[in-house]
This record gives sequence, structure tokens and C-alpha cells, in this order.
Amino acid sequence: MAKQVQPNTPQTSDEIDLGQLFQLIGNGFKKFFNFIGSIFKGIFHIIILFLLFIQKHFIKFAIAGLLGLILGIYLDMNKEPKYLSTMVVEPNFNSVQQLYNNIHFYNELAEAEDSVTLAEALNISIKEAAFINEFEVESYSDENQKVQLFDRFVKSLDTTTQKVIDIENYLKNFNSLDARFHTISVKATNNAVAKKIQSSIINSISRNEYFQLQQSINDKNISLQDSLYKKQLVEIDSLQGLYKRVMEKEAEKPAQGTNISLGESGNQDNRELALINQMDKLKQSLVLLNEERANKSSILNVISDFPRRGVELKGIWNSYKFWAPVGFMGLLFLILGLVSLNSYLIKYKKNS
Repeated sequence: MAKQVQPNTPQTSDEIDLGQLFQLIGNGFKKFFNFIGSIFKGIFHIIILFLLFIQKHFIKFAIAGLLGLILGIYLDMNKEPKYLSTMVVEPNFNSVQQLYNNIHFYNELAEAEDSVTLAEALNISIKEAAFINEFEVESYSDENQKVQLFDRFVKSLDTTTQKVIDIENYLKNFNSLDARFHTISVKATNNAVAKKIQSSIINSISRNEYFQLQQSINDKNISLQDSLYKKQLVEIDSLQGLYKRVMEKEAEKPAQGTNISLGESGNQDNRELALINQMDKLKQSLVLLNEERANKSSILNVISDFPRRGVELKGIWNSYKFWAPVGFMGLLFLILGLVSLNSYLIKYKKNS
């Protein structure tokens, strides 16, 4: 009797497992692509329904847009023109937060149409205050100014902390209040009122006692530093004169005579060069000190004044010819959409 050959069971089992695995993977991809396709089909279906809705009510939308355009033209012809005036300032002594608070306060009064309080705050007449519609303040800085602020910030830190600071994180978390320049904007129905309130805005910051104290201390520190730099320059000049006299005496003595040495190395040229370098550094420090004195001569530096006459606000975004048709058609779309939804719900209720 022949010996029966046993089948290779493990190999068959492995082939079945691999086949099921590939089938599961294939089914997974098929379901995934079907899901993506259903999303696109749904979006396409919604777009078609929207276009059909517009096609059905096209005449109504055209009439609504035409009526809105007529109304917009009429409103544009009869509305008061608005004017924009801007001023660029540089706050010193951490006064930027107070500046923002004051501008936001003025804006709240303008939005509330509280002309009496606004007139008192800005030292103008109530009639002039009524012309003002809006105040706005925002930082003005580009990438170069941000890098300069980062460099100044890093120099103020110790060496250990400087290694941890990253410029990308600094720029990412940059606070607009840290910017050097800030723009103040005024919108009004009178093109000359902004110029009249400029001094009041500046004085509201400059009259602050805390900022006045900071400015006074800063002026004293600059004067003290200036006197120290000048004193050091005089001392260096005297030392250079001494070295010069010593060198002249050395030159007058015979070659076999004893040389005079004022230092360990006795190298007179190196000493003279070190004094010249030190003098150059002091002169550069004086230049920077004078720049700081000029930049911080006021609590609020005015880089660019309000113009004598503001610029009229024009353009499509400030025109009723654009917003009135959009508003009419938007309102009509909402009404027709609610009517269609109601009809669908009634039909759905009858069929259920």
C-alpha cells in the first residue's frame, strides 16, 4: 500500500493570510477613494443646486441689484464726505501703552457721539468734535526695524541668556507695542479738524508726571555720561602728550644710554595705538549719546504731522453703490432661501 503524502499545511495557511491581507488593503483603499469621491460629488451637487436656485430667481436678483444700485447712487450723492488724516509718532519712556489707551478712549467717545466729552478731552469746540467719526492707532514696523529691535534687546541681556534667545521666536511673538513707530488715524467729515487736535493728543502724553520724571532722569544720565566721556577724552589727550614727551627725550639720548619704559613691554607704539583706539571709541560713544539725546528730547516724538487737510475716503469699499446692491441681493437670497426651505420641510413631512 502506497504511503499517503501529507499536504504542506503551514505554506497554504500563509498564502491564505497574505491573500486576505491584500484584499483588506484593497478594500480599505477602495472605501477611502469612494469617500473622497462622495465628498466631491456632494460639493458638486450643492454647487448645481445653488446655480439652479440663482437661475430660477435670476430676474428677482437682477431687480434687487438694480434697486440697490439706484439707492446707492442716491446715498452717495447726498452723503457727507469723510476724510482720513494720519500722524506717525515715536513714543519714549514706555509711554506707548498710555498712547493706545488714550486713542481708544477718544474712539469710544466718537462712536458714542459724545461730542461734549470729546470736545473737553481734545480742547476743541463741540461742533468740531461732532465732525470726528473714528480714531485708530496701530504699530508701524517692517522686518528691518524688528531685527534692529531684536539686536538692541539681545545686547541688553547677559551672555548666558543671549544663547537661549532665538530671533525666529522673537519675531513670532513680536508685540506690536514694542514697535518703534506708531500711526494715529482720524476719520472725520471735516478735513481740517485732525490738525487742530494734534497738540491735544501729544500733550495728553507729555503732561503725565511719571513720563516727565523719566525724561528728567534720562536727561541727567545723558549729561553725566557726556561729561564722563569728555573727561576721558581730556585724560587720553594728556596721556598722549606725556608719551610724546617721553619719546622725544628717548630720541635725544645717546644709543648706549638707558631707555625709559613706562610699562612691562616697553613698546611705546602699541601704547600710542591703544590710546588712539580708545579715543575713537569714546568719540563714537559721544555720537550715539547725542543721537539718544535727540531721539528722547520729547516724551512723544512726532515723525509725521497730521496734514492741514485730510484726504477724502473714496473707493468701492466706501461707496453705497457697492454695499446697497450687495445688501439688497443678500436680503433677497435669505428670504427666498427660507421660503424654499419651508417648502422642502412641508414636502418632506407629507412624504414621511
